[in-house]
Amino acid sequence: MHKTTLVVFTLAAIVLAQSPPYGQCGGQGWTGDTTCSSGWACTYSNQYYSQCQQSSGASGSSAPQSSTVAGATTTSKPGTTTITSSKPTGTLTGIAATAPTTPPSTLTGKLPALGWNSWNAYGGNINEAKILAAANQFISLGLKDAGYQYVNIDDCWAQMGRNSTTQRIVPDATKFPNGISGLATQIHNLGLKIGIYSDAGTATCAGFPGSLGHEAIDAATFNDWGIDYLKYDNCNVPSNWTDSGTPQGNDYYNSNSAIRYRQMTAALATVSRPIQFELCIWGADNVWDWGARVGHSWRMSGDSSPTWSYITSIITTNVAHLSSVNFWAHNDMDMMEIGNGALTIQEQRTHFAAWAFLKSPILLGTDMSLLTTAQLAIVKNAELLAFHQDATIGTSAMPFNAFTSMPTTSPPEYYSGNSTKGVHVFIINTSSATATKQFTFSNVPGLAKTGNFKVHDMWAGTDLSGTYSASSSFSISVAAHDTVAYLITNA
Repeated sequence: MHKTTLVVFTLAAIVLAQSPPYGQCGGQGWTGDTTCSSGWACTYSNQYYSQCQQSSGASGSSAPQSSTVAGATTTSKPGTTTITSSKPTGTLTGIAATAPTTPPSTLTGKLPALGWNSWNAYGGNINEAKILAAANQFISLGLKDAGYQYVNIDDCWAQMGRNSTTQRIVPDATKFPNGISGLATQIHNLGLKIGIYSDAGTATCAGFPGSLGHEAIDAATFNDWGIDYLKYDNCNVPSNWTDSGTPQGNDYYNSNSAIRYRQMTAALATVSRPIQFELCIWGADNVWDWGARVGHSWRMSGDSSPTWSYITSIITTNVAHLSSVNFWAHNDMDMMEIGNGALTIQEQRTHFAAWAFLKSPILLGTDMSLLTTAQLAIVKNAELLAFHQDATIGTSAMPFNAFTSMPTTSPPEYYSGNSTKGVHVFIINTSSATATKQFTFSNVPGLAKTGNFKVHDMWAGTDLSGTYSASSSFSISVAAHDTVAYLITNA
């Protein structure tokens, strides 16, 4: 029955070209649907995000594309060696002069997260059974053995009102009869970790209680429940917390948006559990310039969609800010869409490979019981995951000039990066037809200008025949929208 319902919903979405309830329907860089199902209106939040919200008598409408700038988020834990409570110095005034400057914890978040998030699979239609099923699928599908560990709950898990006495957020008992703490215990007993969702505004994107002004209470609550990961969104920001113009000192770390997130970072620093902190700020306020001072990862854009145009646009955005990537600092290209929409298997390979070699968090976002053998092989590829999770080298692969007179594409097609195993080359065919791609070995950063090399196919897990001199070129026919991945070592 569940499979039938999902198929009908997917077909309906394709035919009607509408975003689901609480789904994104607009914003800067958004390439998905811009109208909503009957009874839901595309409601503007800020220039980066518009969402389908209930509206009596409203019909779907496109969202405006300009206005308010959004915010950022931050986290920290006890036991870190770099925690500081000193205040900004210089000419800062107002709230920026007294805002906490606590850095994120170094007890978690060194490597980009590997896990699953409920939103792309279920939206707001979540419950304990679905979350626990995902956790058990980590085991049965071999994802835990491949390194996946976070099972993350997104929006719509709470009651609409806080507890009137304690002011704590209250889980929806119908959806979560054992509470979040009971679910966390079950997930921890599987050797996995659990994530939760909140918002740096007065309410979440779906209208449930946000954490702005309740940071200490909510951090303590999440700690008591056994939470390991916090996704912190950016909806429903009061006007006095928005920004206009350049922030003090020309540093967006001092913007109102960043300070909203810094307040949660400081609150998380007072609890006992290391909680990985995701700043779901949609690429606003130059977050890549200051995100590492506040959290472990930061969203680069609005919500993902299962389209080739989204994949190429977010890679293009990320490539401009790869200098921000290192241990405890990850540009987040949003949740995976493998298993969703009409992406070809080649596009899904590129989707996964790019997230891996650019070291974005990888959070699967589908009903994993529906993944095919081919899709599972993609998301469990041991060699791409090893590059992504390398504990010695924290930087991502970078674009490089593969050969003389190489054409310019957007996004770039050729990337190289180092791991503990050697030098890697990744090539994306951005064109809509099969194309021959090539690179000269002496052009690959990190390779010697003399000597001979052997090439290993990271997808197949096998060495290619023969050896190559530094001055020689390597050519390969790459299918439309596909990505090839190689490890190159001395022969």
